[in-house]
Amino acid sequence: MSAHEQIARTIEVITPDLIELRRDLHASPELSWHEERTTDVVASWMDKESISFERLDGTGLIAEIGPQEGPIVALRADLDALPVQDTTSDPWRSTVPGVAHACGHDVHVAGLVGAAVALQRLHESGDLPTHVRLVFQPAEEVMPGGALRLLAAGALKGVSRIFALHCDPTLDVGQVGLREGPITGASDHVHVALGGRGGHTSRPHLTEDLTYALASLVTQLPAVLSRRFDPRAGVSMVWGHVRAGNAANVIPASGELSGTLRMLDASAWHSAEHLVRGLIADILEPFGVTGDVTYVRGVPPVVNDFGATEVLRRAVSAAVGVNGVAGTTQSLGGEDFAWYVESVPGAMGRLGTRTPDGPTYDLHQGNLRVDERAIAIGASVLAHAALG
Repeated sequence: MSAHEQIARTIEVITPDLIELRRDLHASPELSWHEERTTDVVASWMDKESISFERLDGTGLIAEIGPQEGPIVALRADLDALPVQDTTSDPWRSTVPGVAHACGHDVHVAGLVGAAVALQRLHESGDLPTHVRLVFQPAEEVMPGGALRLLAAGALKGVSRIFALHCDPTLDVGQVGLREGPITGASDHVHVALGGRGGHTSRPHLTEDLTYALASLVTQLPAVLSRRFDPRAGVSMVWGHVRAGNAANVIPASGELSGTLRMLDASAWHSAEHLVRGLIADILEPFGVTGDVTYVRGVPPVVNDFGATEVLRRAVSAAVGVNGVAGTTQSLGGEDFAWYVESVPGAMGRLGTRTPDGPTYDLHQGNLRVDERAIAIGASVLAHAALG
């Protein structure tokens, strides 16, 4: 029996268990850096399959399969959920108030567990030609992300290539979106705390009108950035949190705003912090208010290596046929898988989770639903990618 047939047979047998695993994780989501139970569940699967692994400090684990000699191929899945309320009515909806797997990481984990089982069975039969490292990573959803801790822990030591999949509810189940070169955007977090003398709204000239200054920053910083960066860099400054004051007739003494700065171009990303800090100071200066800027550099774009993308293309074809390979565009979404592919060649594919002719959901929304057939497809694609 060929390796392809062995992978297909193993995954077919364990698919009901993988679905139950995904539903269990979905019902018990955990936020970044708190994925204790999720790590326990993955560890129990590794134990059951006699797969060697090492738990990391805190959460997450790294597992090893296959012969010790030769190059290592790494496969990665992320463990954490989001601070989002699950608004579905599924029996396996989140039981944790205000926390949900609204980005599909439960699918990623179940898929990588399935790939692990298939690859371990290949190894036991003597048919696994390469060493495979499984990286179950915490804290993808926060900046700068758990990937940096994994890199510091040696997750890529000896690795020649790394692969990952990410759920995409705009693609039908059975399709995997591939793209050579950049597939995601760079993403940073910007927080500004404003301060000034408060006062009565009838005497704004005796205060620093902090609310006016804040509103000017909200509108002017995105506008100025659009003229200071090359338009081809795709820079997008979007505020998600704005707060100031409690009464209509009181100019507040403090306020704050937070948002994300995203862009398509890696070179522009490297110069962004210095420019943003200077522009914030320039915009606030006429108002006399202070602005304390916290700028968190998040992630660069994920740039898919040509050779690794070709490996993924062959893996998709082996898993679901050539018609399963779909094109995809670069997005402004941030992904800390970028840190791995800055160190070694790698590629990320977009795993279709939409039921054909069904509704199109959006990631990071509480109503996200996935077609669970994507779990077995993801497992098969990752297992075949490990074979090269």
